[in-house]
Amino acid sequence: MEPQIVRVNYHDKELILVPTAHVSKNSATLVRNIIEQEQPDSICVELDQDRYNSLKQKKKWEDTSIFDVIKQGKAGYLLVNILLSNYQKKLAENLNSNSGQEMIEGIKASEERNIPLVLADRSIQTTFTRIWRTLTFWDKIKLLSVIISSIFDDSDVSEEDLLALQQEDTLNAALQEVTKEFPRLSKVLVHERDQYLAYKVKHAPGKKVVAILGAAHIVGMQKLFEEEYPIEPLDEIPPKSKGSKLVGWILPILLCVLVFLTFTQNSSMALQQVIYWSLWCGCLAAIGSLCALAHPITILVSFLVAPITCINPILAAGWFAGLCEAYIRKPTVKDSQDISDDLQSLKGLLKNKITKILLVVVFANVGSALGNIIGSLTIVKTFFETLF
Repeated sequence: MEPQIVRVNYHDKELILVPTAHVSKNSATLVRNIIEQEQPDSICVELDQDRYNSLKQKKKWEDTSIFDVIKQGKAGYLLVNILLSNYQKKLAENLNSNSGQEMIEGIKASEERNIPLVLADRSIQTTFTRIWRTLTFWDKIKLLSVIISSIFDDSDVSEEDLLALQQEDTLNAALQEVTKEFPRLSKVLVHERDQYLAYKVKHAPGKKVVAILGAAHIVGMQKLFEEEYPIEPLDEIPPKSKGSKLVGWILPILLCVLVFLTFTQNSSMALQQVIYWSLWCGCLAAIGSLCALAHPITILVSFLVAPITCINPILAAGWFAGLCEAYIRKPTVKDSQDISDDLQSLKGLLKNKITKILLVVVFANVGSALGNIIGSLTIVKTFFETLF
């Protein structure tokens, strides 16, 4: 069954929406044929500047400074981006295709025919950040586990499965499942981007516009072309709420107060509070680094810095652990070149120095956060035992 091209009349424009599966070789052929037939005034692709650059620049990982990534707090973002790209590549390889080939066909047609190209998608970093800011701590853990487990999913995907996803009823059912699993994620990842893509497509130059889009967006976008709304709010990075900032400082202060009050009643119990809390923070951060097979010195650094970073919300144990690991085991150009192959197995994921460092950052942070929660409960329990 061939995917259905959607034609929309918007004022004096004809918008031709081409639904594609990003790993389907048939999608690439479809894009090439549609552009040849329609001879559009502009071509829209579901890419942002970063993803466009990654398609055009084959040596993107070789130019990435892992130290800068950690210092800028983007280790988790980079890890998720790598894992998602790899998952898409695996699907494409199963179908003897190239990931993103339909977008490349659109870019080639734009260059060969001198047709204006519109990068119609929102920045992937903006999307990830908006998602991250809306998820709870446990949702973040769950989402990361789903993404990491996806790279070890060996189930085959047929061309028929991909074509089925391009049908409206199946698509709506899939979106409903996503909403049930991660309701906040679906809003930002799908619905907001529907708005963004619809805005970019209908404001593309010329009377005839061909838009190359993931099939998942077509249904939602059709309802938005007649709506008028500003695009600027969709590009904003929501600041951390004042409440979360206050909680970040209030909790350490509260813990210090509880320890002080315990000290006034029983100094030995207060010392026990501090020791137990520090051990929980340090040990679980160290275990997190150990799970990523970090260097022994990195594991020790995780243990030592976790109590300090847990009491200071500006700092994170994973930053120090990651920088230490990067200094001891400096990534090479070969590591960047081998990322795709190494991600095919858990052994490769942990062998590659780039992915290992990113995992150290994430696991050390998760471990210290869990240790802080358990340690804080220990402080509260000891306080009430002393008081009563």
